[in-house]
Amino acid sequence: MAVIRTATPTRTAIPATAMAEGSFTPAGGPASSGPAEPPLDPAALQRLLTWLSPAFPVGGFSYSHGLEWAVEDGTVRDAATLRAWVEGVLHHGAGRTDAIFLAEAWRAAEAGDDARLSAVAELAAAFQPTRERMLESTAQGRAFLAAVAAAWPSPQLDRIAALFPADRPLAYPVAVGAAAAVENVPLRSTLTAFLTAFAANLVSAGVRAIPVGQSDGLRAVAALAPLVGEISGAALASGLADIGGMAFRADIASMKHETQYTRLFRS
Repeated sequence: MAVIRTATPTRTAIPATAMAEGSFTPAGGPASSGPAEPPLDPAALQRLLTWLSPAFPVGGFSYSHGLEWAVEDGTVRDAATLRAWVEGVLHHGAGRTDAIFLAEAWRAAEAGDDARLSAVAELAAAFQPTRERMLESTAQGRAFLAAVAAAWPSPQLDRIAALFPADRPLAYPVAVGAAAAVENVPLRSTLTAFLTAFAANLVSAGVRAIPVGQSDGLRAVAALAPLVGEISGAALASGLADIGGMAFRADIASMKHETQYTRLFRS
């Protein structure tokens, strides 16, 4: 199980968590980067850049992960609090959890273990804390797999798609991890790209909702890069037993967003 070091909470340190501050360490000691991966070949790099681009048709721009309510509430009000909120979501919330789900899905698909992949997908869907967060993850997951299968058709992707008919939820990180394994995209690179895109999408939502300037948003994304690398490395050394989160304010924000009067975003 993950070990959690707690400290006295503050409102401004990591607003998305608001109840805890610290770091996770996977069972067995500090996270390591694991065995060296093969170099990222140009074809794999091209796929990652395409799949996790804002232009890829999954509709990521329409979700704020509850951030829109935090802006309405006044918790997130400028570039500094936006960065702190996204940092909390990455470190203590869906960023860390989704990274572990992605890694488990990648390993299952790489091994051709459909039963394991189905179990990971079921758990990832069960971990969505609200109706809107369920929509955010599963709508993007299904759209992602459909788009990849249409543009990069293969029997393996068809088999994975067949595992998830319309009545079975498919979380976004599970879809990305499975597709990356099938397309021979290395796991560490996939994790880094996925988390970078996740952080950038939340920052983009904040830039539009607060609003703050594009340069402030870019500085926030740049400042989050070391944390993205840390979480990616930790996910490589983690398993499903390490799943857990403490981003309580982010979860509550998502619940509040369901009844927010004026909304730009779907979550």
